Amino acid sequence: MAASTEPSRAEQHRKIRITIDGQPFTIEDRPFRATELLALAGLPAAGYDLTRVGKHGHVETFRDEQRVNVKNGDVFVSVNQQGTVA
Repeated sequence: MAASTEPSRAEQHRKIRITIDGQPFTIEDRPFRATELLALAGLPAAGYDLTRVGKHGHVETFRDEQRVNVKNGDVFVSVNQQGTVA
């Protein structure tokens, strides 16, 4: 019997959808660093923070290597550390 080349269930990561600055992304369902998510959106970590925009105006800002527990449907915006939204 030939060995299967399909990844095992443990190796498969569930995919979730998020947006960063209005752009949709499909990513693995795992924690990310803020710098990884900024890079995904094509932004340099230097000079930017990542902010999750939640319901009822709740916001949560992440910097540099800070861990982000991403959830399906999360909406993020990049924030220039000078105070303007990219």
